[in-house]
Amino acid sequence: MSENTAEHPTAWLDGQLAPVPDETDAYNLKVTGTLPAELAGRYFRNGPNPKPGEPSGHWFSGHGMIHGVRLRAGRAEWYRNRWVRTDAYLHGTPYVRDDLTFDRRSVQANTHVVPHAGRIWALVEAGFPYEVTPDLATAGACDFGGRLKTAMTAHPKEDPVTGDLLFFGYGIFEPFLTYHRLSAAGELVESREVEVPGSTMMHDFAITENHVVWLDLPVVFDLDLAMSGRNMPYRWDESYGARLGVMRRDGAGGVQWFEAGPCYVFHVGNAHEDAAGRIVLDAARYRPEDFARLWQKIGGTVDPATEAAKSENAHLHRWVLDPATGQAAEEPLDDRNVEFPTHHDGRTGLAHRYLYTVAENSIVKYDLGGRGASEHDCGPDAHVGEAVFVPAADARGEDEGWLLSIVTRGSASALLVLDASDLSHTASVQLPRRVPAGFHGSWIPDTRIGA
Repeated sequence: MSENTAEHPTAWLDGQLAPVPDETDAYNLKVTGTLPAELAGRYFRNGPNPKPGEPSGHWFSGHGMIHGVRLRAGRAEWYRNRWVRTDAYLHGTPYVRDDLTFDRRSVQANTHVVPHAGRIWALVEAGFPYEVTPDLATAGACDFGGRLKTAMTAHPKEDPVTGDLLFFGYGIFEPFLTYHRLSAAGELVESREVEVPGSTMMHDFAITENHVVWLDLPVVFDLDLAMSGRNMPYRWDESYGARLGVMRRDGAGGVQWFEAGPCYVFHVGNAHEDAAGRIVLDAARYRPEDFARLWQKIGGTVDPATEAAKSENAHLHRWVLDPATGQAAEEPLDDRNVEFPTHHDGRTGLAHRYLYTVAENSIVKYDLGGRGASEHDCGPDAHVGEAVFVPAADARGEDEGWLLSIVTRGSASALLVLDASDLSHTASVQLPRRVPAGFHGSWIPDTRIGA
Protein backbone atom coordinates (compact mmCIF):
# COMPACT_ATOMS: atom_id res chain seq x y z
CA MET A 1 0.00 0.00 0.00
CA SER A 2 1.51 3.31 -1.02
CA GLU A 3 -1.22 5.88 -0.46
CA ASN A 4 -3.60 6.93 2.28
CA THR A 5 -7.17 5.72 2.37
CA ALA A 6 -9.87 6.46 4.91
CA GLU A 7 -9.94 2.78 5.86
CA HIS A 8 -6.21 2.16 6.18
CA PRO A 9 -4.24 5.41 6.55
CA THR A 10 -0.55 4.84 5.99
CA ALA A 11 0.83 6.89 8.85
CA TRP A 12 4.33 5.53 8.21
CA LEU A 13 4.49 7.23 4.79
CA ASP A 14 3.60 10.71 6.03
CA GLY A 15 5.04 13.47 8.18
CA GLN A 16 8.19 12.66 10.12
CA LEU A 17 7.95 8.98 9.12
CA ALA A 18 7.83 9.71 5.38
CA PRO A 19 10.69 7.96 3.53
CA VAL A 20 13.31 9.79 1.50
CA PRO A 21 13.60 8.89 -2.19
CA ASP A 22 17.34 8.51 -2.71
CA GLU A 23 20.87 8.27 -1.35
CA THR A 24 23.11 11.29 -1.04
CA ASP A 25 26.45 12.53 0.30
CA ALA A 26 27.42 15.86 1.82
CA TYR A 27 30.75 17.08 3.18
CA ASN A 28 32.05 19.64 5.67
CA LEU A 29 28.75 20.01 7.47
CA LYS A 30 27.84 23.20 9.30
CA VAL A 31 28.31 22.98 13.07
CA THR A 32 26.70 25.22 15.67
CA GLY A 33 28.55 25.16 18.98
CA THR A 34 31.74 23.15 19.51
CA LEU A 35 32.12 19.46 18.71
CA PRO A 36 34.32 17.68 21.28
CA ALA A 37 37.61 16.83 19.59
CA GLU A 38 37.65 13.34 21.08
CA LEU A 39 34.49 12.38 19.16
CA ALA A 40 36.35 10.49 16.46
CA GLY A 41 34.03 8.03 14.79
CA ARG A 42 30.66 7.62 13.16
CA TYR A 43 27.09 7.96 14.34
CA PHE A 44 24.92 5.51 12.39
CA ARG A 45 21.14 5.28 12.71
CA ASN A 46 18.90 2.69 11.06
CA GLY A 47 15.21 2.73 10.13
CA PRO A 48 12.64 1.60 7.55
CA ASN A 49 12.61 3.40 4.20
CA PRO A 50 10.73 1.79 1.29
CA LYS A 51 11.85 2.53 -2.25
CA PRO A 52 9.91 5.23 -4.14
CA GLY A 53 6.63 3.82 -5.44
CA GLU A 54 7.12 0.53 -3.64
CA PRO A 55 4.07 -0.90 -1.85
CA SER A 56 4.43 -0.66 1.93
CA GLY A 57 1.97 -2.48 4.17
CA HIS A 58 3.48 -1.64 7.55
CA TRP A 59 6.04 0.73 9.05
CA PHE A 60 8.16 -2.24 10.17
CA SER A 61 8.45 -3.65 6.63
CA GLY A 62 10.41 -0.92 4.83
CA HIS A 63 13.95 -1.60 3.62
CA GLY A 64 16.64 -0.61 6.08
CA MET A 65 18.28 2.74 5.47
CA ILE A 66 21.25 3.85 7.57
CA HIS A 67 21.99 7.55 8.01
CA GLY A 68 25.60 8.25 8.98
CA VAL A 69 27.60 11.23 10.21
CA ARG A 70 31.41 11.16 10.37
CA LEU A 71 32.97 13.23 13.19
CA ARG A 72 36.70 13.84 13.66
CA ALA A 73 38.96 16.54 15.12
CA GLY A 74 36.04 18.79 16.03
CA ARG A 75 34.59 18.66 12.52
CA ALA A 76 31.61 16.98 10.89
CA GLU A 77 33.34 15.58 7.81
CA TRP A 78 30.42 13.97 6.04
CA TYR A 79 26.82 12.78 6.01
CA ARG A 80 25.57 9.95 3.84
CA ASN A 81 22.55 7.66 3.73
CA ARG A 82 22.45 4.19 2.21
CA TRP A 83 19.87 1.44 1.87
CA VAL A 84 21.02 -1.89 3.30
CA ARG A 85 21.17 -4.06 0.21
CA THR A 86 19.56 -7.23 1.46
CA ASP A 87 18.21 -9.85 -0.92
CA ALA A 88 14.78 -8.27 -0.40
CA TYR A 89 16.12 -4.90 -1.53
CA LEU A 90 18.00 -6.30 -4.54
CA HIS A 91 15.55 -8.93 -5.75
CA GLY A 92 12.22 -8.24 -4.09
CA THR A 93 12.37 -11.65 -2.45
CA PRO A 94 9.42 -12.09 -0.07
CA TYR A 95 10.59 -12.53 3.48
CA VAL A 96 7.90 -15.15 4.15
CA ARG A 97 7.53 -17.91 1.58
CA ASP A 98 4.18 -19.47 0.74
CA ASP A 99 4.89 -22.28 3.22
CA LEU A 100 5.59 -19.63 5.93
CA THR A 101 9.28 -20.51 6.16
CA PHE A 102 11.79 -17.69 6.23
CA ASP A 103 14.64 -16.93 3.90
CA ARG A 104 16.67 -15.10 6.52
CA ARG A 105 18.73 -13.28 3.90
CA SER A 106 15.60 -11.76 2.38
CA VAL A 107 14.45 -9.82 5.44
CA GLN A 108 14.81 -6.04 5.50
CA ALA A 109 17.69 -5.15 7.89
CA ASN A 110 15.98 -2.00 9.15
CA THR A 111 16.08 -1.85 12.96
CA HIS A 112 19.54 -1.37 14.47
CA VAL A 113 23.21 -1.01 13.57
CA VAL A 114 25.93 -2.14 16.00
CA PRO A 115 29.69 -2.76 16.02
CA HIS A 116 31.32 -5.97 17.25
CA ALA A 117 34.71 -7.61 16.73
CA GLY A 118 35.82 -4.98 14.21
CA ARG A 119 32.71 -5.35 12.06
CA ILE A 120 29.43 -3.42 11.77
CA TRP A 121 26.08 -5.19 11.61
CA ALA A 122 22.71 -3.96 10.35
CA LEU A 123 20.08 -5.90 12.27
CA VAL A 124 16.42 -6.90 12.20
CA GLU A 125 14.89 -9.51 14.49
CA ALA A 126 13.49 -11.71 11.71
CA GLY A 127 16.68 -12.31 9.73
CA PHE A 128 20.43 -12.70 9.57
CA PRO A 129 22.70 -9.74 10.29
CA TYR A 130 24.03 -7.85 7.30
CA GLU A 131 27.56 -6.48 7.46
CA VAL A 132 28.08 -2.90 6.33
CA THR A 133 31.36 -1.05 5.85
CA PRO A 134 32.43 2.14 7.64
CA ASP A 135 31.33 3.98 4.50
CA LEU A 136 27.90 2.26 4.55
CA ALA A 137 28.38 -0.10 1.63
CA THR A 138 26.68 -3.46 2.15
CA ALA A 139 29.14 -6.36 2.45
CA GLY A 140 26.49 -9.09 2.74
CA ALA A 141 24.56 -11.38 5.05
CA CYS A 142 26.32 -13.43 7.70
CA ASP A 143 25.41 -16.71 9.39
CA PHE A 144 28.76 -17.06 11.19
CA GLY A 145 30.10 -19.89 9.10
CA GLY A 146 26.77 -21.68 8.93
CA ARG A 147 26.46 -21.90 12.71
CA LEU A 148 23.54 -19.47 13.04
CA LYS A 149 20.33 -21.39 12.39
CA THR A 150 17.83 -18.78 13.62
CA ALA A 151 17.24 -15.09 13.18
CA MET A 152 19.26 -12.61 15.25
CA THR A 153 17.61 -10.09 17.53
CA ALA A 154 18.06 -6.40 16.76
CA HIS A 155 19.01 -5.88 20.42
CA PRO A 156 22.12 -7.93 21.22
CA LYS A 157 23.96 -7.13 24.46
CA GLU A 158 27.72 -6.79 24.59
CA ASP A 159 29.17 -7.80 27.94
CA PRO A 160 31.52 -4.97 28.97
CA VAL A 161 33.69 -7.39 30.99
CA THR A 162 34.12 -10.37 28.64
CA GLY A 163 33.46 -8.63 25.32
CA ASP A 164 31.04 -11.43 24.35
CA LEU A 165 27.93 -10.49 22.38
CA LEU A 166 24.82 -12.21 23.76
CA PHE A 167 21.71 -12.45 21.60
CA PHE A 168 18.74 -14.62 20.71
CA GLY A 169 16.46 -15.56 17.87
CA TYR A 170 12.74 -16.19 17.99
CA GLY A 171 10.72 -18.07 15.39
CA ILE A 172 7.16 -18.76 14.34
CA PHE A 173 7.84 -22.51 14.49
CA GLU A 174 9.86 -24.52 17.01
CA PRO A 175 12.35 -23.77 18.35
CA PHE A 176 10.43 -20.66 19.38
CA LEU A 177 13.39 -19.19 21.28
CA THR A 178 17.13 -19.81 20.98
CA TYR A 179 19.95 -18.23 22.99
CA HIS A 180 23.29 -17.46 21.29
CA ARG A 181 26.70 -16.22 22.36
CA LEU A 182 29.25 -14.62 20.07
CA SER A 183 32.80 -14.42 21.41
CA ALA A 184 34.71 -11.16 21.68
CA ALA A 185 36.53 -12.28 18.52
CA GLY A 186 33.26 -12.62 16.62
CA GLU A 187 32.88 -16.42 16.60
CA LEU A 188 29.50 -18.02 17.35
CA VAL A 189 30.46 -20.32 20.22
CA GLU A 190 27.12 -21.22 21.82
CA SER A 191 23.51 -21.79 20.78
CA ARG A 192 20.90 -23.22 23.13
CA GLU A 193 17.14 -23.70 22.80
CA VAL A 194 15.00 -22.12 25.52
CA GLU A 195 11.59 -23.70 26.06
CA VAL A 196 8.58 -21.38 25.84
CA PRO A 197 4.97 -22.38 25.12
CA GLY A 198 4.56 -20.53 21.83
CA SER A 199 5.78 -17.97 19.33
CA THR A 200 5.72 -14.41 20.65
CA MET A 201 7.14 -11.14 19.37
CA MET A 202 10.13 -10.93 21.70
CA HIS A 203 11.79 -7.72 20.60
CA ASP A 204 14.33 -7.26 23.42
CA PHE A 205 15.87 -8.96 26.45
CA ALA A 206 18.32 -8.14 29.20
CA ILE A 207 21.50 -9.52 30.72
CA THR A 208 23.13 -9.24 34.12
CA GLU A 209 26.57 -10.29 35.30
CA ASN A 210 25.49 -13.94 35.59
CA HIS A 211 22.04 -14.18 34.04
CA VAL A 212 19.84 -13.61 31.01
CA VAL A 213 16.36 -12.11 31.47
CA TRP A 214 13.63 -13.18 29.05
CA LEU A 215 10.41 -11.26 28.26
CA ASP A 216 7.68 -13.80 27.44
CA LEU A 217 4.76 -11.44 26.83
CA PRO A 218 1.29 -11.79 25.25
CA VAL A 219 1.88 -10.55 21.70
CA VAL A 220 1.66 -13.82 19.79
CA PHE A 221 2.10 -15.07 16.24
CA ASP A 222 -1.22 -15.61 14.47
CA LEU A 223 -1.26 -18.07 11.57
CA ASP A 224 -4.52 -16.70 10.17
CA LEU A 225 -3.05 -13.20 10.01
CA ALA A 226 0.04 -14.61 8.31
CA MET A 227 -2.07 -16.44 5.71
CA SER A 228 -4.07 -13.27 5.06
CA GLY A 229 -0.91 -11.53 3.89
CA ARG A 230 -0.60 -9.07 6.78
CA ASN A 231 3.00 -7.84 7.12
CA MET A 232 3.02 -8.15 10.91
CA PRO A 233 1.08 -11.31 11.84
CA TYR A 234 1.08 -10.69 15.60
CA ARG A 235 -1.75 -9.83 17.97
CA TRP A 236 -2.40 -9.34 21.68
CA ASP A 237 -3.55 -12.55 23.42
CA GLU A 238 -4.53 -12.00 27.05
CA SER A 239 -4.73 -15.77 27.62
CA TYR A 240 -1.03 -16.24 26.88
CA GLY A 241 -0.09 -14.40 30.07
CA ALA A 242 2.92 -12.25 30.88
CA ARG A 243 6.05 -13.53 32.58
CA LEU A 244 9.74 -12.76 32.97
CA GLY A 245 12.37 -15.50 32.94
CA VAL A 246 15.75 -15.61 34.67
CA MET A 247 18.32 -18.04 33.23
CA ARG A 248 21.90 -18.53 34.28
CA ARG A 249 24.22 -17.83 31.39
CA ASP A 250 25.68 -21.33 31.66
CA GLY A 251 22.17 -22.79 31.44
CA ALA A 252 22.33 -24.52 34.81
CA GLY A 253 18.89 -24.99 36.33
CA GLY A 254 16.93 -23.95 33.27
CA VAL A 255 14.73 -20.84 33.38
CA GLN A 256 13.00 -19.59 36.52
CA TRP A 257 9.78 -17.84 35.51
CA PHE A 258 8.09 -14.96 37.32
CA GLU A 259 4.49 -13.93 36.65
CA ALA A 260 4.02 -10.28 35.72
CA GLY A 261 1.10 -7.96 35.21
CA PRO A 262 -0.28 -7.79 31.64
CA CYS A 263 2.01 -5.59 29.57
CA TYR A 264 4.33 -5.37 26.60
CA VAL A 265 7.94 -4.19 26.38
CA PHE A 266 9.65 -3.19 23.17
CA HIS A 267 12.79 -1.83 24.82
CA VAL A 268 14.78 -2.61 27.93
CA GLY A 269 16.83 0.05 29.70
CA ASN A 270 19.21 -2.19 31.65
CA ALA A 271 19.28 -4.90 34.31
CA HIS A 272 21.62 -5.88 37.14
CA GLU A 273 21.95 -8.08 40.21
CA ASP A 274 21.64 -6.27 43.54
CA ALA A 275 23.51 -7.06 46.76
CA ALA A 276 20.80 -9.56 47.76
CA GLY A 277 21.11 -11.49 44.50
CA ARG A 278 17.83 -10.16 43.09
CA ILE A 279 17.46 -9.22 39.42
CA VAL A 280 16.51 -5.56 38.89
CA LEU A 281 15.08 -4.78 35.44
CA ASP A 282 14.19 -1.32 34.11
CA ALA A 283 12.25 -1.00 30.85
CA ALA A 284 9.65 1.02 28.94
CA ARG A 285 6.36 -0.73 29.72
CA TYR A 286 3.09 -0.56 27.77
CA ARG A 287 -0.23 -1.31 29.40
CA PRO A 288 -2.50 -3.53 27.23
CA GLU A 289 -4.70 -0.63 26.10
CA ASP A 290 -1.67 1.51 25.22
CA PHE A 291 -0.09 -1.26 23.20
CA ALA A 292 -3.37 -1.81 21.35
CA ARG A 293 -3.54 1.86 20.31
CA LEU A 294 0.09 1.87 19.19
CA TRP A 295 -0.29 -1.35 17.20
CA GLN A 296 -3.37 -0.03 15.42
CA LYS A 297 -1.65 3.25 14.58
CA ILE A 298 1.56 1.83 13.14
CA GLY A 299 -0.38 -0.94 11.38
CA GLY A 300 -2.60 1.55 9.59
CA THR A 301 -5.91 0.27 10.98
CA VAL A 302 -6.93 3.56 12.65
CA ASP A 303 -6.67 7.16 11.56
CA PRO A 304 -3.49 8.58 13.18
CA ALA A 305 -5.24 11.94 13.52
CA THR A 306 -7.80 10.60 16.01
CA GLU A 307 -7.36 11.12 19.71
CA ALA A 308 -7.26 7.36 20.32
CA ALA A 309 -4.30 6.99 18.00
CA LYS A 310 -2.41 9.78 19.77
CA SER A 311 -2.72 8.41 23.29
CA GLU A 312 -0.47 5.36 23.08
CA ASN A 313 2.51 5.56 25.43
CA ALA A 314 5.00 3.65 27.54
CA HIS A 315 6.32 4.51 31.00
CA LEU A 316 9.58 3.69 32.71
CA HIS A 317 8.96 0.69 34.95
CA ARG A 318 10.97 -1.52 37.30
CA TRP A 319 10.71 -5.22 38.13
CA VAL A 320 12.63 -6.84 40.99
CA LEU A 321 12.87 -10.63 40.64
CA ASP A 322 14.02 -12.68 43.63
CA PRO A 323 15.32 -16.14 42.61
CA ALA A 324 15.52 -17.19 46.28
CA THR A 325 11.82 -16.65 47.00
CA GLY A 326 10.35 -16.88 43.50
CA GLN A 327 8.61 -13.55 44.10
CA ALA A 328 8.43 -10.60 41.73
CA ALA A 329 7.74 -6.98 42.61
CA GLU A 330 7.10 -4.20 40.14
CA GLU A 331 6.61 -0.46 40.28
CA PRO A 332 6.34 2.53 37.94
CA LEU A 333 9.36 4.83 38.05
CA ASP A 334 7.76 7.81 36.33
CA ASP A 335 4.53 8.87 34.64
CA ARG A 336 6.12 10.56 31.62
CA ASN A 337 5.42 9.06 28.19
CA VAL A 338 8.84 7.79 27.11
CA GLU A 339 10.52 5.25 24.84
CA PHE A 340 13.95 4.15 23.57
CA PRO A 341 15.73 3.87 26.95
CA THR A 342 19.54 3.86 26.67
CA HIS A 343 22.46 3.81 29.09
CA HIS A 344 26.25 3.85 29.33
CA ASP A 345 27.18 0.66 27.45
CA GLY A 346 30.01 0.09 29.91
CA ARG A 347 27.29 -0.58 32.53
CA THR A 348 25.36 -3.19 30.50
CA GLY A 349 24.31 -5.93 32.92
CA LEU A 350 25.80 -4.04 35.86
CA ALA A 351 24.39 -1.60 38.40
CA HIS A 352 23.53 1.66 36.68
CA ARG A 353 22.51 5.05 37.97
CA TYR A 354 21.42 6.80 34.80
CA LEU A 355 19.04 6.03 31.94
CA TYR A 356 18.26 8.28 28.96
CA THR A 357 14.89 8.20 27.21
CA VAL A 358 12.98 10.11 24.55
CA ALA A 359 9.68 11.86 25.29
CA GLU A 360 7.45 13.54 22.70
CA ASN A 361 9.68 16.59 22.12
CA SER A 362 12.53 16.07 24.55
CA ILE A 363 15.33 13.92 25.92
CA VAL A 364 14.79 12.80 29.52
CA LYS A 365 17.62 11.75 31.84
CA TYR A 366 16.73 9.60 34.86
CA ASP A 367 18.88 9.56 37.98
CA LEU A 368 17.79 6.24 39.45
CA GLY A 369 19.94 6.77 42.52
CA GLY A 370 17.99 9.81 43.60
CA ARG A 371 14.82 8.92 41.65
CA GLY A 372 14.94 12.28 39.90
CA ALA A 373 14.66 13.28 36.26
CA SER A 374 15.80 16.19 34.11
CA GLU A 375 14.74 17.12 30.61
CA HIS A 376 16.18 18.82 27.53
CA ASP A 377 13.25 20.35 25.66
CA CYS A 378 13.86 20.47 21.90
CA GLY A 379 10.76 22.56 21.19
CA PRO A 380 7.10 21.82 20.42
CA ASP A 381 7.72 21.18 16.73
CA ALA A 382 10.66 18.80 17.19
CA HIS A 383 10.77 15.07 16.58
CA VAL A 384 13.52 13.58 18.76
CA GLY A 385 15.28 10.31 17.99
CA GLU A 386 16.90 7.83 20.36
CA ALA A 387 19.69 9.39 22.45
CA VAL A 388 22.94 7.40 22.34
CA PHE A 389 25.43 7.89 25.19
CA VAL A 390 29.13 8.34 24.37
CA PRO A 391 31.47 8.29 27.41
CA ALA A 392 34.27 10.81 27.72
CA ALA A 393 37.73 9.27 27.51
CA ASP A 394 38.75 10.47 30.98
CA ALA A 395 35.34 10.06 32.62
CA ARG A 396 35.22 9.48 36.34
CA GLY A 397 31.43 9.50 36.60
CA GLU A 398 28.87 7.33 34.83
CA ASP A 399 27.26 10.32 33.12
CA GLU A 400 30.42 12.11 31.96
CA GLY A 401 30.13 12.19 28.20
CA TRP A 402 27.65 13.16 25.50
CA LEU A 403 24.28 12.21 24.10
CA LEU A 404 23.81 12.00 20.31
CA SER A 405 20.34 12.23 18.76
CA ILE A 406 18.90 13.16 15.39
CA VAL A 407 16.31 15.90 15.86
CA THR A 408 13.98 16.96 13.06
CA ARG A 409 11.91 20.12 12.75
CA GLY A 410 9.80 20.19 9.62
CA SER A 411 12.10 19.51 6.67
CA ALA A 412 15.35 20.16 8.58
CA SER A 413 17.31 17.61 10.61
CA ALA A 414 20.37 17.96 12.81
CA LEU A 415 22.62 15.71 14.85
CA LEU A 416 22.24 17.08 18.37
CA VAL A 417 25.14 16.70 20.83
CA LEU A 418 24.30 17.26 24.51
CA ASP A 419 26.50 17.22 27.58
CA ALA A 420 25.08 14.15 29.33
CA SER A 421 25.91 15.42 32.80
CA ASP A 422 23.46 18.35 32.66
CA LEU A 423 21.74 18.00 29.24
CA SER A 424 23.13 21.33 28.07
CA HIS A 425 23.67 21.97 24.37
CA THR A 426 27.20 21.19 23.16
CA ALA A 427 26.81 21.25 19.39
CA SER A 428 24.42 20.72 16.50
CA VAL A 429 25.44 19.36 13.10
CA GLN A 430 23.18 20.54 10.30
CA LEU A 431 22.28 17.62 8.02
CA PRO A 432 21.67 18.19 4.30
CA ARG A 433 18.22 16.61 4.30
CA ARG A 434 15.32 15.58 6.50
CA VAL A 435 16.02 12.27 8.21
CA PRO A 436 12.85 10.21 8.67
CA ALA A 437 11.98 9.05 12.17
CA GLY A 438 13.55 5.63 12.61
CA PHE A 439 14.60 3.13 15.20
CA HIS A 440 18.07 2.64 16.68
CA GLY A 441 21.64 3.73 16.21
CA SER A 442 25.14 3.50 17.62
CA TRP A 443 28.20 5.63 18.10
CA ILE A 444 31.03 3.67 16.45
CA PRO A 445 34.40 5.07 17.49
CA ASP A 446 37.33 4.60 15.13
CA THR A 447 38.95 2.32 17.70
CA ARG A 448 36.12 -0.22 17.29
CA ILE A 449 36.61 -0.71 13.56
CA GLY A 450 40.32 -0.12 13.06
CA ALA A 451 39.76 3.16 11.22
